[in-house]
Amino acid sequence: MAPTYTMAGGKGPNSYSQHSTYQRALLEVAKEKISEAISTKLEINSASNRFNIADFGCSTGPNTFLAVQNIIDAVGQKYRKETQLNPDDNIEFQVLFNDHSNNDFNTLFQTLSPTKRYFVAGVPGSFFGRVLPRDSLHVGHCSYSLHWLSQVPKGIADRNSPAWNKDIHCTGFSEEVEEAYLDQFKIDMGSFLKARGEELVSGGLLFLLGSCVPDGVKMSETMKGMLLDHLGNCLNDVAKEGLINQEELDSFNFPIYPAHVAEFKSVIEDNGCFTIQAFEKISHANEEFPLDPEFLATSNRVTFGGVIESRFGKEAMERTHELYEKKCPEILPELANAKSGMQFFIMLRRN
Repeated sequence: MAPTYTMAGGKGPNSYSQHSTYQRALLEVAKEKISEAISTKLEINSASNRFNIADFGCSTGPNTFLAVQNIIDAVGQKYRKETQLNPDDNIEFQVLFNDHSNNDFNTLFQTLSPTKRYFVAGVPGSFFGRVLPRDSLHVGHCSYSLHWLSQVPKGIADRNSPAWNKDIHCTGFSEEVEEAYLDQFKIDMGSFLKARGEELVSGGLLFLLGSCVPDGVKMSETMKGMLLDHLGNCLNDVAKEGLINQEELDSFNFPIYPAHVAEFKSVIEDNGCFTIQAFEKISHANEEFPLDPEFLATSNRVTFGGVIESRFGKEAMERTHELYEKKCPEILPELANAKSGMQFFIMLRRN
C-alpha cells in the first residue's frame, strides 16, 4: 500500500492550522461564485429536510469550516427565497469531513465552532475511492488537494526505467517523466470523479479549487516549481553532509502533479458523469507566495516536512528546513521572475 501524506497536525506554530492563510484566500474569493452557482444551478428537494455536504481533503481546519459554511449559507438563502421558510427550522445539514485516516481529526473536531448549525461526521479514507453511500451527497467540495497523487508513478524511482527521475518532482523538462506523472494523474483523477459520481445525487454539485499549471508552461518555470527545486537542492546538501543516503534520495519523489488546464478538462470530459458548469482562473490577494524566506520555509515545512521526516528521519528534516530558509534569499530574484501559475475554480454538475 502506498504511504499517505497529510498536512502538519496540531495547533502549534508549525501546524497547518496556523499556516494556511494562502489556501484560505482562495476560499474567500470563491464564496461569491459558489453562492451564485448554488442559487442558479442546484435543485433543492423541499420534500426532504436533509442536506449532505462533504469536504474531501479537509485537513485539520480552519479552512474546511469556512468552505462548508459558505455552502450552508448559500443553500439557506436559496431555500428561504424559494419557500419563504426559515432554513434553520426546516433543513438539517450534515457535514462530512474526509481525509486520510492519519489526518489529525482530533484538532479538526476540537476547533469546531460551538455555534455551528450542522451535524458532523469524520470520514477517514482516500478520496480516490468511494467513502460515502451512493446517491447520498448533495454538494461536494475539494480545495488544494487534487495535485496530490495516490502514489509516485511507476518507473519514476527505477534507475533502469526511461522515466527515472532524479529530481524530487515533475519539473516538466523530461518528456518521459511528465508522461508517467500525467498517466498517474489520469488514473487518480478519473477514480476521484468516478467515486464522486456515485456518491452525488443527480443534479448535485461538485466544487474543485486549487492550483494548476497554464498550458504551455513547465512546472519548474513557476514559483511553486522553483521552490520544489530549491527543496531538492537542500535535500542534496543534507545528503552530502551524510544525514541522508544519496542513493535513497535519488529514488525519492513527491507524489504531486499540478496538472495543466487541458489535462484537467480532458479527464473530466472522459469521465462522463459530470457537466462542466465553470472552469475559471480565479485570482486572490495571495495568488503567488510572498517573497519572504521565513514564510516560504514555514510553508514548506508544514506541507512537506512530514513526508521528509517519514522517509529520512527527524534530524534530516530539521536540517533540510534550516538550509531551506538560510538559502532562500539566494533564489528570490529567480522567484520574482517566475512564470505565473494558475488558481482554478471548477464547478461540476452531476448528470
